[in-house]
Amino acid sequence: MTVSVLFVCLGNICRSPTAEGVFRKKVEDAGLSHLIHIDSAGTADWHRGKAPDARTIRAAAARSFDLSALRARQVIAADLDQFDYVLAMDEANLADIHLLGVAAFSAKTGLFLSFSRQQTHTEVPDPYYGGEDGFSLVLDLIDDAAEGLLEHIRQHHLNPPKQARL
Repeated sequence: MTVSVLFVCLGNICRSPTAEGVFRKKVEDAGLSHLIHIDSAGTADWHRGKAPDARTIRAAAARSFDLSALRARQVIAADLDQFDYVLAMDEANLADIHLLGVAAFSAKTGLFLSFSRQQTHTEVPDPYYGGEDGFSLVLDLIDDAAEGLLEHIRQHHLNPPKQARL
């Protein structure tokens, strides 16, 4: 059984590609790449086809996460059916996802930081108009939530509780 995760932010050049890259490395390190499909997208189409912001790539590389091959794309309604988890970086992104007009879909939508284990933030702030420290905070928040998400997927999808024998 494969589990699929889509990370969503506004432009798909800062937060969601960071989440994709960080989570992908954690999944690879756990030897679960063949079981978990990972992607990212933006609610807007401004940067479609472009690489992540250079500051995002630098901040991630400083922590051994490679985002250089990622390219921005826009989230579409079909993603809500194709992904098991569609995780937004903030409430505005989540509202935009719900505006896609799909009444019923199988994806589990929500805020990515709901999987945080140590952080108290509920949203990943957009670092685009700020300084380098904003990109570092984004990595801290995403790293923590990625650990929590991986543990959640392990418990609920890869190692589900066994039914008691009668």
